[in-house]
Amino acid sequence: MSFALRNSFRAAVRGPARNRATSRTFSMTSENAALQKYLEADKALAHHAAEASDLWRKISYYVCIPAITVCVAWVYNAEAEHAAHISHVKEENGGELPETPAYDYLNRRGKPFPWGVNSLFFNPHVNKDMSDA
Repeated sequence: MSFALRNSFRAAVRGPARNRATSRTFSMTSENAALQKYLEADKALAHHAAEASDLWRKISYYVCIPAITVCVAWVYNAEAEHAAHISHVKEENGGELPETPAYDYLNRRGKPFPWGVNSLFFNPHVNKDMSDA
């Protein structure tokens, strides 16, 4: 038997399709009340979520962004003062930073790093070159 013939036979045996909403025999008032209660709770939750996201959007725009801007300006000024001080010290010492004191407690190494004696992020403009020591 083909697929279409088998399905048409089953449909004829079952009888006409029934409307589920009208074929129920029990009262639907309790179901409607539960559905209405769920929809109201869902609407209240959506309203609360909208208010909360609006609050955090305002906090981000009116508190966080100005605070970040102020911090950036403060750090920029502090670093500009530091760079000016370093350039002033270099001017006083013929274009080079003065040698740092060789205190016993500074730059103590029990053994060299696997990549050499200097740190992994060695910067010759800022850090002391330990290969000279």
